[in-house]
Amino acid sequence: MHEQFSDQDNHAIGHAGRRELIAWAFYDFANSGYVTVVQTTIFSTYFVAVVAGGAAGVSPGLATLLWSLSVGFANFIVMLSAPLVGAIADVRACKKRLLLLSSIGCIVTTALLALVGPGDYPLGMVLVMLSSVMFAYGENLVAAFLPELVTEEKMGRLSGYGWGLGYVGGLLTLLFCLGYITWAKHQGMTEAEAVPGTLLITASIFALAAMPTFLWLKERAIPSSVPLGWALFGASFGRLRHTLQEARRFRDLIWFLITMAVYQSGVSAVIVLSAIYAQQVMGFDTHSLIVLVMVINVTAAVGALLCGQLQDRIGSAPTLAITLVIWIAALIGAYLAEAREDMWIVGNVIGVAMGSSQAVGRALVSKFSPAERAGEFLGLWGLVNRLSVIIGPLSYGLINYWSGGNHRLSLLSTLAFFVGGLLLLFKVDEDRGRAAANHPMSNGGF
Repeated sequence: MHEQFSDQDNHAIGHAGRRELIAWAFYDFANSGYVTVVQTTIFSTYFVAVVAGGAAGVSPGLATLLWSLSVGFANFIVMLSAPLVGAIADVRACKKRLLLLSSIGCIVTTALLALVGPGDYPLGMVLVMLSSVMFAYGENLVAAFLPELVTEEKMGRLSGYGWGLGYVGGLLTLLFCLGYITWAKHQGMTEAEAVPGTLLITASIFALAAMPTFLWLKERAIPSSVPLGWALFGASFGRLRHTLQEARRFRDLIWFLITMAVYQSGVSAVIVLSAIYAQQVMGFDTHSLIVLVMVINVTAAVGALLCGQLQDRIGSAPTLAITLVIWIAALIGAYLAEAREDMWIVGNVIGVAMGSSQAVGRALVSKFSPAERAGEFLGLWGLVNRLSVIIGPLSYGLINYWSGGNHRLSLLSTLAFFVGGLLLLFKVDEDRGRAAANHPMSNGGF
């Protein structure tokens, strides 16, 4: 990172030095353990097989649907509130303060998931929803710092570094969890009995790894004179209304957000349900799942880093098109897979595609966003991400429930999202979108 982001390059954008850039990227390291342990691997399969499964007498199809509904409802809440939270963060220049509060909320609710046992699926659903909401707020808020830290030309690389470091964080969190599960089994516990300990490990790593972000990341925004109270909410809604009124001039941003809503629905389904697919269809146990996801995190980190370099060379939109083609190939491979060995190959291809598509999406929205409305426009990015986590997993869960637990049929709906996203991407003009973002916006009363 030292070569790409020298102190001499940073004077034009808020004097962000190397330490602060690392501190920003390290938040991705900190919160990624939540995604890998709670949403992707350990708790998701534990919820379907144990919490809502055997002990509660719920069918596998319904258990999968309950998990999808939990994640989907949480993201519905975020979808409605994220633009408002972003606007408040801009008006009051309090991104860092809100980031701290959302991080504490996610850490605490993740730790409380350790209390969820067999049959406690109502409690598990509530805690998953709360932790997911807090996680999403943090993800949106940390992204809003990106335009303040580096020039537009370096956004792709910094975003890629963040995602890459995030996958390393997810990998290390899983490594600690794997070590704990192995130790617990030697003490006579089952894998299910070891799950609560992994949630406490995840919450602890999040708390410790997020400290550099709050120590070194600076809040550069200047607060507005809008007073606290209802006037603040009114002003925030006014900014959002003005943003929507300006949407026609930002047509490439709006079109890309639509495109992203489609393909990201497929990404979200894979993140939330891939471990369940591997367990229910391919017969993976918890130990094997953790190792598989650890390997995927390595390839995802490589994909994110390569993508960051590639999109700065050939453009974000062409890079994204390449990653969507990789996604399509990976999902076809997963559908045709018959042996567990096949899933190891498919998993690594998915890792490369996942790291690339997520890094390029955040960077492209940042390029299309006016600097003075970064929180607001990145809030729209968060809104689209939340919408995708509703549509993707819920469509998978509903098809799985209606088909009596047919995961292969559910996978076809996921494949359709990537095909649709690739077709829609051809209407996005990256140069025109960047030019619109660099043109001064009318102030709309602010």
